[in-house]
Amino acid sequence: MIFITAKFRVKPEHAENWPSITAAFTAATRGEAGCLWFDWSRSVDDANEYVLVEAFADDDAATAHVTSDHFKAAQQDLPPHLVETPRIVNFKVPQDDWSELGELAVK
Repeated sequence: MIFITAKFRVKPEHAENWPSITAAFTAATRGEAGCLWFDWSRSVDDANEYVLVEAFADDDAATAHVTSDHFKAAQQDLPPHLVETPRIVNFKVPQDDWSELGELAVK
């Protein structure tokens, strides 16, 4: 799978509304055939930072995502709400779901 984590530093005046600002993009992405997950979280250290954790089944799914109409719309709609260009980590990993964190196993 293609595993991606990105950090979005949102302008303070838009931070509370970021979930609604990204709602259509999020819903459309989650509806893509190759999207495994697309989850936003808010930083506990910086109220203006959101972290996106997303995964796509393969290269074809990732390509379909970045060439979709909703991605193109997000490229226009989201940057005006941001302080800076989002930072990203993007890797291919040989799995198709989350693994258990064995070191913190719940018994």
